[in-house]
Amino acid sequence: MATATVSFTPDKDAIFSEVLVLAPPERVFQALTDPTQLPKWWGQAGDYRITKFEADVRPGGKWKTIGVGADGKEFEVYGEYLEVDPPRVLEHTWIANWTGAAGSLVRWELVPSAGGTLAKLRHSGLKSHPDAGKSYASGWPRVIGWLRAYVEHGETVETR
Repeated sequence: MATATVSFTPDKDAIFSEVLVLAPPERVFQALTDPTQLPKWWGQAGDYRITKFEADVRPGGKWKTIGVGADGKEFEVYGEYLEVDPPRVLEHTWIANWTGAAGSLVRWELVPSAGGTLAKLRHSGLKSHPDAGKSYASGWPRVIGWLRAYVEHGETVETR
């Protein structure tokens, strides 16, 4: 599986995306939770990028990202960690400033696989926000592709 796949549940409430990353789950989990690493890989010139990431990685801990869109405008996404089981599971709420107070749920499952980690993402709670769901369906495969490129090859926002 070279590129990330994506699919919706039949009721359009959740998106599933996954990719095989040629690295151990511990390394993938670190890239997802380390405030110094996430801004290095989450984004692309001419698209959008994360510029700051704060995380208290424990159940009940808060997280927040600040980024810049292709239009140069700042955006913010934040939430709370609900399940943290390194290096297997990371689940958190997701509230983006472009969707108002509409919250949803993101769950990462990192499954050891031959030669690496199957990084599985589920973003649910989207049924009442179909436009956001469509946007996330195109965005998440790109994001987990960036994650894979960073973990496997050290590719960053600046080098991609």
